[in-house]
Amino acid sequence: MDVKVDRGRAHRAIFATAADATSRLSRNLRDNRRQKGPYSFGVIWFLRHGDATDEAPSDAERRLTEKGERQAAAAAGALAVLGVSLDACLSSAKRRARDTARTVAEELGLEVEVVEALGGGDFDPLELVAGRGEVLLVGHEPDFSRAIQALTGARVELKKGGMAAVDAGALKSLLRAPQLRAIAGRAER
Repeated sequence: MDVKVDRGRAHRAIFATAADATSRLSRNLRDNRRQKGPYSFGVIWFLRHGDATDEAPSDAERRLTEKGERQAAAAAGALAVLGVSLDACLSSAKRRARDTARTVAEELGLEVEVVEALGGGDFDPLELVAGRGEVLLVGHEPDFSRAIQALTGARVELKKGGMAAVDAGALKSLLRAPQLRAIAGRAER
């Protein structure tokens, strides 16, 4: 039995679903900003650096690949579409994270602050963001997964170019690079 699929129709359905999800997520994040949780912090956004090359003199000098650059641009576009208003962008000193952070910061009109604590190993995200408002942290795995679990109890794994949002001790969003690309409206190349 042959089954024919209308690819145009399926494609439109996928993006309509993504648009609905984007609208709900944006509305939920906006509503959550108005509420005061147990912490006096804004939303903490965790963005894992984009895909990076393995060819470099050291781990700290690994550059983003073209795919990693697209992932960073998609994250920036998704944050803009969602109407996220960041007060600070903190990054690991490793080149792949700095380059990811720079792409996002340029799109959102921010400066990147390099923070040693994001360079590798466990860190206290609440200590890093205290008094800064809504903050984007750009760094590495498994550090981010452990930090998110410590804040929320949720067990997550951020894929390269993936992003999570934590507000008032709750995981509000967990998005992979393809979802960010769909939200941003950027086609895969």
